[in-house]
Amino acid sequence: MKQHAAEEAPRPTMADVSRAAGVSQTTVSLILNGRDGKISEATRERVLATVRDLDYRPNRAAQGLRLGKSSTIGFLTDEIAIEPFSGPMIAGIHDLAWEQRSLLLMVNTTRNASRLRAAVEDLLDRRVDALIFAAMGTRQVDFPDISRHVPTLLVNAFTPDGRLPSILPDELAGGRAAVEHVLAMGHRRIAFIAGREAAWATRMRIQGYREGLAAAGLDPARHPIHHGNYRIDSGYEITTRLMRVKKPPTALLLGNDQMAIGAYLALARMGLRIPDDVSVVGYDDEPIAADLAPALTTVRIPFYEMGRIAAQHTLEGTIGNLPPRTFEPCTIIHRSSTNPPPGE
Repeated sequence: MKQHAAEEAPRPTMADVSRAAGVSQTTVSLILNGRDGKISEATRERVLATVRDLDYRPNRAAQGLRLGKSSTIGFLTDEIAIEPFSGPMIAGIHDLAWEQRSLLLMVNTTRNASRLRAAVEDLLDRRVDALIFAAMGTRQVDFPDISRHVPTLLVNAFTPDGRLPSILPDELAGGRAAVEHVLAMGHRRIAFIAGREAAWATRMRIQGYREGLAAAGLDPARHPIHHGNYRIDSGYEITTRLMRVKKPPTALLLGNDQMAIGAYLALARMGLRIPDDVSVVGYDDEPIAADLAPALTTVRIPFYEMGRIAAQHTLEGTIGNLPPRTFEPCTIIHRSSTNPPPGE
């Protein structure tokens, strides 16, 4: 049976390029790898033209075997790939990897321990140079110890014993930044509607909130914490309850932007204006935060930076130099939902 021409034509090799250009394979290799400082411009142009004419592509697998590296990062996640505002973390890793001509092999493990182990084993079989594991909600993970065969870095996650280095958001500083923002505007009746009590991020934000109050000379015990579920409904319900007391808060700090949306709805139903009557601060800086009316002041989690820094250490081979935990700053994004309290 007659084969198609594409099936008959063998893939061009570096030897083919060298013969067609009339140079050695070493010269071709130096030019393709950017180490052609001592090669004439005419030779360089002739070789590159031959590469284009033959449609030559380097054999990355062969290069990997020769150099002992695959230029591939194994990227494992839990449910991060399906979260609406997790894209920046993936982009941060991908952008730097692409700039360094490395690729990502991405596996979504859906918080399944057996799938995670199988995925790690599969990526090791594919001879990845390193592993990065990223979680959506900052949490403790039990990462398979088989990963010790390659450098492994956690992003937005940590092991209980600190045996693997982690890149984490500085949630304590984020909680402090939120309360310092409204304190600087003159607010003193402040309520914090935090997220789930057991979450690591919630505990860190509360600690930062209390430190900010204490630094301003306020008693944190006189500012109780109200825990929501990170969803719109709890932001709505808790805000409604808080605003019905005799002296309601003039500033509401929410544990995430979804609960802040609930606060917006509750305040609107009660006939209260943001920020004229009540200032509102969210957390996360989801894309919707800038689209609310008024645009939501919120604390930004540095997902992109965390991803890019993780990729940088991975590609530079410096994971082993990292401390157990590296914190990236969470910063306040000042928009239109905060003002001085009424009467100020």
